[in-house]
Amino acid sequence: MVVCKAAFYIMKSAGPTLITTIAEGCFRYTLSMSRPPKAPAEPAAPATKNYMTPAGYARIKQELMQLLDVERPELVKVVAWAASNGDRSENGDYLYGKKRLREIDRRIHYLGRRLDQSVVVDPAARGDTDQIFFGATVDYEDSEGAAHTVTIVGIDEADPARGHVSWVSPIAKALLKHRAGDTIKLPTPKGIVNIDIIDVRYEALIPA
Repeated sequence: MVVCKAAFYIMKSAGPTLITTIAEGCFRYTLSMSRPPKAPAEPAAPATKNYMTPAGYARIKQELMQLLDVERPELVKVVAWAASNGDRSENGDYLYGKKRLREIDRRIHYLGRRLDQSVVVDPAARGDTDQIFFGATVDYEDSEGAAHTVTIVGIDEADPARGHVSWVSPIAKALLKHRAGDTIKLPTPKGIVNIDIIDVRYEALIPA
């Protein structure tokens, strides 16, 4: 991937060495760890395109930059201070700091990979259509007449409390490519139910 207008971060400590390049729309990350974790700290991402809304991309990038620019440098200072206090085998600050550094580095690696694989799709740019695609906000009624609203977003953006559902979730898969006015079948734990699509719209999403 071509990296443009990049800012380089090179940070070294007694433990991991982090070399990363950040740019708008571009990302590369390499990580050398003194003691690699035995198991991944983050769920494995599916081997498909990582669709995101602009709001989702911004939120993940903000978290990544917070870790790179604030949390990790501050923790490196704490670990260096703790290491200077003598015996490290019984030094709680040092041991906790090293453990937390490994957690942060795994999270940085995960977020960087997700951004690198991202395909950003702006719902507001979809245009005037009532067909359901990624980014659609859909009003529907279930078989009992109860009204629901969901917005189809990226895997990393799913937030059931806000009605944001992943595009690979059962409800999204059932809705995709249908239109307002359609009645579709939705698999549920209690069996197949019919739902009526009332309205479909595309609008800019606000980051959480």
